[in-house]
Amino acid sequence: MTAVPKTGASPLDPDDLIDWFTANARPLPWRAPGTTGWGVLVSETMLQQTPVKRVQPVWEEWMRRWPKPSDLAAATQGEVLRAWGKLGYPRRAVRLHETATVIATEHGDVVPSDVETLLSLPGVGEYTARAVAVFAYGKRAPVVDTNVRRVVARAVHGAGDAGPPSTKRDLADVAALLPEEDARAATMSAALMELGQVICTARSPLCQQCPVLADCAWNRAGRPAYAGPPKKVQKFAGTDRQVRGKLLDVLRNSPGPVTREQLDAVWSDAGQRDRCLDSLLVDGLVEQTDDGRFALPGEH
Repeated sequence: MTAVPKTGASPLDPDDLIDWFTANARPLPWRAPGTTGWGVLVSETMLQQTPVKRVQPVWEEWMRRWPKPSDLAAATQGEVLRAWGKLGYPRRAVRLHETATVIATEHGDVVPSDVETLLSLPGVGEYTARAVAVFAYGKRAPVVDTNVRRVVARAVHGAGDAGPPSTKRDLADVAALLPEEDARAATMSAALMELGQVICTARSPLCQQCPVLADCAWNRAGRPAYAGPPKKVQKFAGTDRQVRGKLLDVLRNSPGPVTREQLDAVWSDAGQRDRCLDSLLVDGLVEQTDDGRFALPGEH
């Protein structure tokens, strides 16, 4: 796939996208006026590989309970993991707790606004750093996720799917689409992501509702099917991830440390169960007490 040439004119009309987004954006709570950089950082961390409908109630509870980084930093990791609930990938919660501590102690309890400083925070990668800078602070920077890659692949390159990711190429593609003004660029970044989430979806795109249908290279090409190698479908049932989740559920639902027998009861494959428990201990998501029981961090 060839990168978009920087000719000074975007192949997609920013006005079309921005007007559409302004009129149709979902009223998500982290988009509400007054949402802090901390609120956006928490939302972006939670939304990684997790649907909006699962994130929204958890995010709202976190913002009530821990409205500032220092509030979360003062909590134990066990409290944080309990509040994380079933969002999945609980290491994200631990990283967010570590990040909150750094922001509280080194950045005056305010989430940094520039990408480079954000990248220095624990667990904050390229996507999250750019998303916070753009969505919280209105900066001009390309923000690329799966949805944006799909929109660019179709509307700009005429391909049915984005294919394998390339950070350098993907960032360049999106950067070439953004208006020069920070505020408009930030809005367009949000619009590109929203378009991929609700209109230009992977399986059933709503092309007739698309604000850039007339400019879409994929539509003009007759919407050809994806011609690349078949995508791997990630399974969940029977995986170590499922077993780790079941073990953590026992700890989250217990008021205190639990016995090995209580953990053994959740999965019949002893080898897999032991491997998953060991990995939780190594990751710091579970701790073992002096009497041999198991607990969430800081709860024994």
